[in-house]
Amino acid sequence: MVDISNLVRDNVKNLTPYSCARDEFKGSTGIFLDANENPYGKLNRYPDPYQKELKKAISGYKEIPEENIFLGNGSDEIIDLCFRVFCRPGVDKALTFTPTYGMYEVSASVNDVQVIKIPLNTSFQIDMQKVTPLLADKSLKLIFICSPNNPSGNSMNYADVEYIVSKSDSIVVIDEAYIDFSDKPSFIKLVEKYPNLIVMQTFSKAFGLASVRVGMAFAGSAIVQYFNKIKPPYNISTINQKTALSKISRSFEVAKQVRKIKREKEKLVFQIGKLDLTEMIYPSDANFILVKVKDANLIYGELVKMNIITRNRNSVVRNCIRITVGKPSENKLLLKALKTIKI
Repeated sequence: MVDISNLVRDNVKNLTPYSCARDEFKGSTGIFLDANENPYGKLNRYPDPYQKELKKAISGYKEIPEENIFLGNGSDEIIDLCFRVFCRPGVDKALTFTPTYGMYEVSASVNDVQVIKIPLNTSFQIDMQKVTPLLADKSLKLIFICSPNNPSGNSMNYADVEYIVSKSDSIVVIDEAYIDFSDKPSFIKLVEKYPNLIVMQTFSKAFGLASVRVGMAFAGSAIVQYFNKIKPPYNISTINQKTALSKISRSFEVAKQVRKIKREKEKLVFQIGKLDLTEMIYPSDANFILVKVKDANLIYGELVKMNIITRNRNSVVRNCIRITVGKPSENKLLLKALKTIKI
């Protein structure tokens, strides 16, 4: 069993956290003269620093205890907190599997942490022969696994991921930003089993709240407590908390949109697969597809001229364009535009 306290930086363990006014008074009603707020207005009060009402709703929706939930200003804040809690600058290391989400490496650089990058195999799965010897490295503090992966769209092999979590003394962070679009199981149920596991999800994708910036981390209570210890006191605004709460109360709408997006993805895969410019479409469990084409730079540029913006991933996966599934009308325009491009 991994002892989380052995992985936490000493300065974080010894840190006395900032105590805000809402830490000291736990009630929700009264005459508030404690936080130097303007007494006038509708948005004049500081938000709940621990998002209790929202966490309660998430707990019921995800079937996981509130003590195992941390909310960040987007998943990017959670990624940064992982480095600041567990990695000593200039000493410790993090592991990623490429190609993958770029913020893991950016946050590592900001925190002066070396990144070990292991390429995924030709099926965009983890090469277990390459990763297994690294699990014994005591300076390896963080392992990031994106599943479904970005930009490839595929889910990682469940048994491989659980093996890494079970055999590693590192913190393993599984980024499930696109899990709501996948038919594969989430790793969230393993949080109770493995104290070194963090599962990230978000309101940005399936919930359609990218501008709201609310990321979720599901982890053992010890990790949640360390995150709460060093996070900014009011990291999620009242407006954003209420917006996310409202969306959970209408989760049936989210499920309906997800079904529609998945149907549209199937249509796109079929239609794009018939085009002469298409070489292959990688299997996707997300709300996007990675398409290998004959000339990614040319096709991307031609689409931009027609005011259709895709993501050119040629620098990451040769001659690949990542296409997000849009509304039916948008997808029709995309297909019409692609048919006009000559290679």
